[in-house]
Amino acid sequence: MSDQHQQVVDQSRHHREIVIRALDVKRYYGSGETVTKALDGISLDVNRGEYLSIMGPSGSGKSTLFNMIGGIDSPTEGMVFIDEIDVAQLDSFELAWMRCHKIGYIFQSYNILPVLTALENITLPMIFAGLTEDNAMEKGVGILKKVGLGDRIFHRPYELSGGQQQRVAVARAIANDPVIILADEPTGNLDVNTGREMIELLVHLKETEGITVIAATHDMKMLDVSDRILWIRDGKVDRLEERKNLKISVGAIDGESL
Repeated sequence: MSDQHQQVVDQSRHHREIVIRALDVKRYYGSGETVTKALDGISLDVNRGEYLSIMGPSGSGKSTLFNMIGGIDSPTEGMVFIDEIDVAQLDSFELAWMRCHKIGYIFQSYNILPVLTALENITLPMIFAGLTEDNAMEKGVGILKKVGLGDRIFHRPYELSGGQQQRVAVARAIANDPVIILADEPTGNLDVNTGREMIELLVHLKETEGITVIAATHDMKMLDVSDRILWIRDGKVDRLEERKNLKISVGAIDGESL
């Protein structure tokens, strides 16, 4: 087998490797007649290096599914595996380690600390993970350059545009070399052009770093770059489709209004 052929085979295996597996995940709140079924039997495999977009109306269960994958909440029934580890079996220390090292979070409202500089915002999780301050600073400068903020290292959030603040949030999300990025409406507060830049950055990270990106979104541009799109409705999987099989036009997907 030639080196080029072997590389193609290795890449194919890498893409098919399952990094997240949800098995009949249910999350109920309350009891008896007042029970709310936030998730009602979700099963899903996500491949390493995949870009998965999640869609659904408000209250459909998107945020709850994010919380299950991110180890922020535990299923009432069912199991979630990250890199073949059952998240529910981890103790508080192990769970904190997984969230620190395996998963990066990007929020619609940025959630960066206003009193810290861009560099301080992203070195903080690295120091929590055990890096020395000097090593964290050196790595942090490199990450900020990677996301296009090499000239904004010592700026505080109020000195940055919305797009630049979101780039700081992305830099913080990848600070500890996660295998998964969970992005909750990452372009929701951005204008069209800045939103497009953010999407291109996430795609670049997926393609160059092999990071798995899972994004809750209603942004057509984000759907267009996805590998697959998952629709959730009433806590269940409505459908899961390959992007290449969908016809996306302004305001609609396969004729269905957004």
